[in-house]
Amino acid sequence: MAKRIVVALGGNAILTSDPTAQAQSMALNKTAAQLMPLIKDNDVEMVVTHGNGPQVGNLLLQQLESNSVKNPAMPLDTAVAMTQGQIGYWMAQAFTEALANNGMSDVPFVSVVTRTVVDANDEAFKNPTKPIGPFYSQEEAKNIQTQYPDWKLIEDSGRGYRRVVPSPLPLKIVEANAIKPLLESSALVTVSGGGGIPVIEKNKGYQGVEAVIDKDFSAAKLAELVDADELVIFTSVGDVFLNFGKPNQKALGVVPVSEMRQYLEEGYFAAGSMKPKVAAAVAFVENTGKQATITSLENVENFVKSGAGTRIVPDLVKKKYFSK
Repeated sequence: MAKRIVVALGGNAILTSDPTAQAQSMALNKTAAQLMPLIKDNDVEMVVTHGNGPQVGNLLLQQLESNSVKNPAMPLDTAVAMTQGQIGYWMAQAFTEALANNGMSDVPFVSVVTRTVVDANDEAFKNPTKPIGPFYSQEEAKNIQTQYPDWKLIEDSGRGYRRVVPSPLPLKIVEANAIKPLLESSALVTVSGGGGIPVIEKNKGYQGVEAVIDKDFSAAKLAELVDADELVIFTSVGDVFLNFGKPNQKALGVVPVSEMRQYLEEGYFAAGSMKPKVAAAVAFVENTGKQATITSLENVENFVKSGAGTRIVPDLVKKKYFSK
């Protein structure tokens, strides 16, 4: 039976300094080619998820600039759906070419518009924290705040100001059961773009809400629901580090999940970068008893050959990796 993995791509897999469709498509061409070693031996079923923060933020700006009675701006949940389709199309183009270049033209690629259920009473709705869209200077931020007084803008790590929106935790992926047969048919699938379209349960259906779900948490929930054997989170560095950027920084290799949770609770990881990735990986391992890896796209071949990167494993596996 083929190994099933869920891959979560970071923003660097799509975003470039040039926000045009052509430039972002070209970035995804490179990303798709980098992921091919994971599946080229036909022994892995792969699900790909991705972020959409810059794309949805730019889309909202475009809509607000042309907002009128005849052409009203779409709400945030609809904008997430629009970027799912947009990025899903770019990914389909990129992966179709990458598959052909690796002798796998017969592997179908499917992009699924995906809804993610959240709790209407999640505390995140009272405290927006998820950055979306571009960075603004202090002067630009003042002007935007005047134009859109209901927006919340925060200073982001010395890089400028960004809009933040609610980021509730994912409870369920609505389309999860429809995704399993696609994987079993050997399709390459991308789902839960941007963490999924945020919805709450309403009567016998669902209602969209103004939020953006963290794509790493959504990827962990998706991996759990589609019975993935491993969650792989790609970021800009090849390993998770303790004391990152300091003289005593230390790369982590294979780590039991209880130890990684302790590092998490002791505040070793930055909230805006590595913390959500580690938290999502820990949640997947704790909920499933399987393993999660955090590494970089540049490290894919080493990951395939030797499991390079930071691997979080169940505590029951500790003896296998650490006994002498």
